[in-house]
Amino acid sequence: MRELLSIENLRAGYGAVEVLRGVDILISHGELIALLGSNGAGKTTLNAVISGLIPPRTGRIVFDGEDLTGVHYRRIVQAGLIQVPEGRKVFPNLTVLENLELGAFTRARQRLADNIDRVFDTFPRLMERTAQLAGTMSGGEQQMLAIGRGLMAEPKLLILDEPSLGLSPLLVEELFKLIAKLRADGLAILLVEQNVGQSLDIADRAYVMENGNIRFSGTATELLASDTLRQAYLGV
Repeated sequence: MRELLSIENLRAGYGAVEVLRGVDILISHGELIALLGSNGAGKTTLNAVISGLIPPRTGRIVFDGEDLTGVHYRRIVQAGLIQVPEGRKVFPNLTVLENLELGAFTRARQRLADNIDRVFDTFPRLMERTAQLAGTMSGGEQQMLAIGRGLMAEPKLLILDEPSLGLSPLLVEELFKLIAKLRADGLAILLVEQNVGQSLDIADRAYVMENGNIRFSGTATELLASDTLRQAYLGV
């Protein structure tokens, strides 16, 4: 498969505190990659650097052949690298339709109507609630909306940051089925999760972070075959 995202020797942090300590990650077109690790491992900081919210101190980020190291987040979105943030972060005082329209503001505005139709095909429940204020929806519905808003930008790579957080077991199961379907449709996905079992069930490969470093990269089978890795980094 062709290379889509290449991260090399990425270091970043806050003030005098270094959080990322030389991270290397490779994602190809159409891959579903799971990024696993406990709280404080550096996953959120890595997402912020990839998305242009925190500048890297060293290293290189190349996306679809373009060097995006340290560029403005607007340029990153324009390139098709789209993140669905932890906690959904929908606009609570805007309607479902208005939230979706904002997803296409920087990228893909010309195909707004077609992309709304595609999102409604994926999430029929959102079509039933186009005029509802996002803040009055359930947690599961807001997660659908957050992912739908991300899809409105026609991502080449979709980063999902802790999408199952706060959802019931039934909704989590539905969510992972959806993520697997998006991958089957050809969308490259970086799935940042603490839900280890279900993430590995659908991922092509996984990276495990600890203390700002990548401690493991490989297939789910390889990861689960190692007692040391399972116990030390995954708690399973």
